[in-house]
Parts: sequence; C-alpha cells; structure tokens
Amino acid sequence: MKRAIQGCQPAATDDEVRTLITLIDELIAVLSEENMELAKGLPASRSKQLDDKNRLAGLFEHRVAECARRTASLDVRDRVLREQLLEHILTLRSAMDENLVRLRAAIEASNRRIEAVMQAIREQIANASPYGASGRRTARATSCGTNLSA
Repeated sequence: MKRAIQGCQPAATDDEVRTLITLIDELIAVLSEENMELAKGLPASRSKQLDDKNRLAGLFEHRVAECARRTASLDVRDRVLREQLLEHILTLRSAMDENLVRLRAAIEASNRRIEAVMQAIREQIANASPYGASGRRTARATSCGTNLSA
C-alpha cells in the first residue's frame, strides 16, 4: 500500500525479467553473428542481420523507455535473477561496443573502396583527354578527314 501511495510501480515479475533476458540474448546472438561477418570484411550495408538487429533493438529500446517513464520497473527482488539480468546486460553492452567498432571499420573500408574506384575513373578520364590541366593539347592531333576527290 505504501508503494502505491508513493507512485512507484511494483517490482517486475520474474517472468517479465526472464522475457527481457531472452530478448537480450537474442540481440546478443544477432550482434555476434553480424560481428563475425564484419570481421570477415563484408560491407556493413550487406549485413543480413540488419533487420533482426533493428527489430530487437527497437523492442529493447521500448522496454528501456518504459522503465525510464516509470511505467515499468526492473526492481528485481530475486537476487540470482537480478545478477543474471545484470550479467546479460553487461554482455549485451560488450557485444554492442564490438559491433560499433566493426561497423566503423566496415564503413571506412567501404569509403576506401569508393575512393579507389573514383581515383581510377579520374585517371582514366585524364589519360583519355587530349588536353592537359593548362588547357593545351598533350597528344598529337590526329586527322579524321575524308578524301572527297573523285
């Protein structure tokens, strides 16, 4: 009764906490799979885990937002379950940190690939042009005329 008067929400049920742990485990699994693929050098945009990661992250974000608004509570009375939840949250944080590092590396690698392609295109254009940077001809002029004498 005292809790209700103070406006606090009741503690999360064990089932709610277990559901959250399951959600965290699913997110960890998706992040770990993506991290393995990114470690192989695959571009970030080709990650097949992207949809699952976004969906699970959205669900987790929603749960965290509920707690922040005090419409839900993670005040877990069972010490073992609370420690298990904290352990899973720490594991999730570690997986997310690794994912961030690998995604940044993949983006940088993609940018280097794009720059290499652009440089090759620039060089090809420069080599094909009969004019140099000064506007003067760099190659001997060739005649493409026709012989009209009959």
